[in-house]
Amino acid sequence: MKIIKLRAQRKERRKKHVRKSIFGTPDRLRLTVYRSLSNIYAQVINDVDGVTLVSASSIDKDIKAKITPEMTKVQLSELVGSEVAKRALASQITKVAFDRNGYIYHGRIKALADAARKAGLEF
Repeated sequence: MKIIKLRAQRKERRKKHVRKSIFGTPDRLRLTVYRSLSNIYAQVINDVDGVTLVSASSIDKDIKAKITPEMTKVQLSELVGSEVAKRALASQITKVAFDRNGYIYHGRIKALADAARKAGLEF
């Protein structure tokens, strides 16, 4: 139990450290990621107004229809990354600041970021 609490404290510390420098302005909005054990979520946020402009997740109806049982979590993250980029581009959003939300830039987080870049978002 002690190690779980320690990991949560470390993640929170990393998250606060990153959020000091990343702030979603109207010129460059913030793309933030949350991952759970089986799902992943991405949002484009304007921190000045406190508004979420675009979002996508692995539990969205559109994305859920594309998921096959043999897909890995990394492939699922790529799907969410490309979908959030597609929705952002449809809302005239091209530049974002990527907020990895305290997670290490590896695996599913990296796959989502790479897919969003490949789909046309600049960061």
